[in-house]
Amino acid sequence: MDAQDIDDSLYSRQRYVLGDNAMRRMAGSNVFISGMGGLGIEIAKNVILAGVRSVTVHDTQLATQSDLGTNFFLQHEDTLDGGKNRAAACLSQLSELNPYVAVTASCVALEEEDLSVLDQYQCVVMTDAPLRLAISVDKYCRTHSPPIMFISGCVRGVFGSVFCDFGDAFEVLDYNDEEPVEGFVGQITKGNPGVVQCLENQFHGLSTGMFVEFRELSGMTALNGQRRQVKVRGANAFEIGDISGEEFTSHQHSGMFKEVKVPQKMAFESLEAQLAKPDFIIPDFAEPASPGQIHLAMIALDQFISANGSLPKPWSHADSAALIEQARSYASSHPDLAGDLDEALITDLAHTAAGCFAPLCAALGGFMAQEVLKSISGKFTPLKQLLYIGARQLLPEQCDGVETCQTCGDRYDPLRVCLGSRAVDTLSRLRLFMVGCGAIGCEMLKNYAMLGVGRSQGLITITDNDLIEKSNLNRQFLFRPRHIQKAKSVTGAEAALKINPDLNIDAQEQKVCPQSERTHFTDAFFAAQDMCVNALDNVEARRYMDSRCVTNTKPLLESGTLGAKGHIQVIVPHLTESYSSQADPPMKEVPYCTLKSGGSADEGSTVLYSQVVSCCYRTHYPMGQRQV
Repeated sequence: MDAQDIDDSLYSRQRYVLGDNAMRRMAGSNVFISGMGGLGIEIAKNVILAGVRSVTVHDTQLATQSDLGTNFFLQHEDTLDGGKNRAAACLSQLSELNPYVAVTASCVALEEEDLSVLDQYQCVVMTDAPLRLAISVDKYCRTHSPPIMFISGCVRGVFGSVFCDFGDAFEVLDYNDEEPVEGFVGQITKGNPGVVQCLENQFHGLSTGMFVEFRELSGMTALNGQRRQVKVRGANAFEIGDISGEEFTSHQHSGMFKEVKVPQKMAFESLEAQLAKPDFIIPDFAEPASPGQIHLAMIALDQFISANGSLPKPWSHADSAALIEQARSYASSHPDLAGDLDEALITDLAHTAAGCFAPLCAALGGFMAQEVLKSISGKFTPLKQLLYIGARQLLPEQCDGVETCQTCGDRYDPLRVCLGSRAVDTLSRLRLFMVGCGAIGCEMLKNYAMLGVGRSQGLITITDNDLIEKSNLNRQFLFRPRHIQKAKSVTGAEAALKINPDLNIDAQEQKVCPQSERTHFTDAFFAAQDMCVNALDNVEARRYMDSRCVTNTKPLLESGTLGAKGHIQVIVPHLTESYSSQADPPMKEVPYCTLKSGGSADEGSTVLYSQVVSCCYRTHYPMGQRQV
C-alpha cells in the first residue's frame, strides 16, 4: 500500500497517530484470532476497524444463551437448535466493520501435531485457550521463519490476563506516541563526559538511553548534526559522552537539542519460560503482590479444568478449596513462585471463573488489540510480557452461593455469577444519562447492553447533536456506511437495542448547554437520574456537565482520549473532587476527534467499566482523581 492508497476519509484520525509507514505494515498483515467469547470478539472488532489485510476468526464452540451476555455480535437466533458456531455466527457483522479487511471464519480445531495452518499469518492471538495448546502454538510461532507474533489472554470471572511473545529480536521503530523532545541549550561543559545544561534551568524531558542531535550551536560547532546518547544527570542537565577532543571547541552560547527516535531491539521469552519465571507489570501499586498471586491462581485453574473437565462451580466451597490445594501444590514445586498464598484471591477466582465480566473483556480486548497493532507495525513499546488484572472490589461482600450468584439460564448469567443477582437487578433499574455518542459513547452503549442497564424500571437517556461522518466509522463501531448523515444518538440507540432488545433507551439530539437547561435537561430531569456519563470531546461541555452533576448531587463518570492516551475520572459529589477542581496543563496538541485532517487511535474498550458498576450499587471504591 502506498500513501496515496490510504483512504484518508476513513483513516484520517488513525493515520495522524500511527503514520503512513505503520498503516502500510498493518495493511499487509494477516491476523488469526482464536476464541470468539467476550474477549476474542472485542479483539477482532478492534483489529478489523484498525485496517489490517485480513482477519481469520476461529472457534469450535457453539453459541449459548450465556454467550449473549459477552459477545455483542451474537443474536438469540444463533443459540437455537443447539446453537451455531460462534465464529461463523459473527462473521457477517465483523465483515461489515471495514470494507478493506477480508474476514473469514474457521471452525476446525487446532491440532498440536500440525500447526502449519498458521504459516500465512503475521500475528496469532489465542483467547481462553488451554495452557497446553497455547504453549504449543507459541513454540510453533517462535520457531517459524520469520517469527509469528504471538499473543494470548483470557478473562475468567473478574480476573484477566495477557501475554505477549514477539520473538528474540523484535524491533520497536517508535517507542511512544510523543513528539520528539527538544529544548534550548544554555551551556555545554567540555569533558568526558560532556554535560549539557538547559537554558534558564528548563526541564529537558529526556530519559537515560535516548538519543539527541544538536544544531545552531555557537562554539563547539563540531557537535552540530551529531547524534549522542543521553545519560540524565538531573531535571535540567544531561551527559552526552566524551567531548574532550580538540575538535570540540568551547561552547559560547545558544543552540538547540532534539530527540532522535532510534529503533530499539526487544527480546521476549516463550510462554513456557514465562510461566516458570514471570516478567509482569504491576497495574495497581496499591496491590503489588496481586499479579503474582493471579499468575499462580490462573495456572492452578488451568490444571483444575484439565483434571475435572469443567470450570469450578459458581461459588462452590468444595471447588474453591480444591483450587487452593491445586495452587499450593504447584507453588511447592516452583520455589520461584513461592510465597504467602492469597487464599482469598484464589477463592474469588474459583467462585467467579464460570462467569465473565463483560466490561473487563472490553478493557483487555482494547489492550490486546493494541498489542496486535504494535506487533505488526513496530509502533510503540509492547507489553513485556505478562499483565494480570482483577476487579475483586466488585464482588458481593456476602453470597450464599445459591440464591444470589447461581445461573438462571439467561443472557445475564455471566454477570450474575460475578456480581450476584442483587447487582444485576440494580443495574436493570438504573436511570442513566450519557452525553455524547462518539467513539467512547459507542463502547459504553455496547457495555450497557451487555450489563442490561435500564432494562427493567430503569432508562438510558443519551443525547448527541452530531451526525455520522465517514471518518467516524473507523472507531465508532455501532455505525455503518448506510448510517452516514444520520443522528449519532438515534443510530447508536438502535444498534444497542439490536445487541440487547431488553433495553429501555431514550435517544435525544439536544446539545447539553445553558439553553437546553430550561427546556430539556432541567433540574427535575437530573433529579430523576441515578448517574451521568460524559462521552465528550471538549473541555467546555465537560465543565458544564460537571457543574450540573455537582449542583444536583449526581455521580458522574468522566472520560476522554487524546491520541493513544486516555483518562477516566469518577466524580461523586461530596466524596471526591470534581472535574473542575483541577486545571489541566495547557494542551500542546489538539484533540484529534475535533480535527478534520487529524485523528485518534481507536478509543474503544479502554474505559474500565468496573467504575460504572461501583457507582451503581457501591460507592466506597470510586477513583477520586483523574486516572491516565
